[in-house]
Amino acid sequence: MKSSTLFGRPLVESFRASLDERSRDALASAVERIVRAKRRGGRVMVVTGSGPNIHEGVTTLIAELIRVGLVDAVSTSSAVVSHEMGGALDRVWRVDAAALGMDMETMPRGDLFEFTRMEDAEWEALKREMPLDDALLERGRGLPVHSEIVKAAGNMAYPMGLRGERLAGEILTLAQLYGLPFEAVAGWGCDPHTMLGAADARGVPVLVTIPQLVGGGAIGMAVGDSIPVSARSMRLARMIADCEVIVESAVALTQEIHDGPFECYTGHGIWASWSRQFTYSLRDRTLIRIDLDENLRRAVDLNATVQEAIDKGLPKTKVARIPFRMEMSAFARHEGSVPIIGDIGRVWPVLAHDVARELDVELEFLSASQDTPEGAAMREWIVEAVRPLDRDRMLDRARTWR
Repeated sequence: MKSSTLFGRPLVESFRASLDERSRDALASAVERIVRAKRRGGRVMVVTGSGPNIHEGVTTLIAELIRVGLVDAVSTSSAVVSHEMGGALDRVWRVDAAALGMDMETMPRGDLFEFTRMEDAEWEALKREMPLDDALLERGRGLPVHSEIVKAAGNMAYPMGLRGERLAGEILTLAQLYGLPFEAVAGWGCDPHTMLGAADARGVPVLVTIPQLVGGGAIGMAVGDSIPVSARSMRLARMIADCEVIVESAVALTQEIHDGPFECYTGHGIWASWSRQFTYSLRDRTLIRIDLDENLRRAVDLNATVQEAIDKGLPKTKVARIPFRMEMSAFARHEGSVPIIGDIGRVWPVLAHDVARELDVELEFLSASQDTPEGAAMREWIVEAVRPLDRDRMLDRARTWR
């Protein structure tokens, strides 16, 4: 990559200034804790959700942080796996589905049909992998374009969305043959600018959390079917146990991270430990969460109140008198929690920039918020530079895997 891929560098200070004082202080604390952990050989884990992390270039930035050794483990959603298999972001054009002759009972809301913007050579190359409907493409090309947008890759557009569905079954077969999670096998063919591809290159684990298994169509189901739920939970537990700092980014339903079945400090691991199963504790760890919900910070401010409610067996929502998401419970009670209230598109570039500077690490990619000109340029770069899963490379790895 060239220096022009450091899209967020000229905006770092303006992004920092856009945060309120408490979030700037929290961000500085997060940087200090990550740097301290890395300097003593500790590991850092990132927990990501779906759409916003893709659209803001955060997953591409995390891939870069994996490449340079600043991120050592990732948990994410099956939807992110689906999008990374498609190349993170792609360009689609939309036409009227009825005019195209589609069955309107199966069309999504809006009654539009999407095509992936592809060169003729790319279309012909894909035809060697799977049957494609040339007549459908020609009809689509003959209709007025309703709109053309950049969106999360694969998914609903033809043919790349369908390709992901087809690949899901193939990857699931390989995963079950080799006793591996779907994510590991997909990583064999994913672009190195994706989390899955970068993690494969560095030997870093990436796993979908159990609450985030639903998403990405057939890919989500294949992720869930690749290894048993209990085995996935144990793999996640061991991954978390190895990490000193956990950074959460635009993700919901993280109770499995904070209070999962093998975690003993804020979780439910006590009986697993009695059964002599592997357990771990989040005691003395750092939990950093980047979130737009002000209630997260309010919940942390009410730390004692929340703990008192639990001690008395009372509902936390009624005692705290704020909307209470499930993952707030353990996060709010943990002494090492650092809530950063802000847009992930603005927080992540500052966090990555500051950590890399303190550790004297050179980044080749730095994301920028998509609502800036630099962020728009970043999205265009991702569309062009981050390629869909390379099936041939994946199958070559499968042939030689031990």
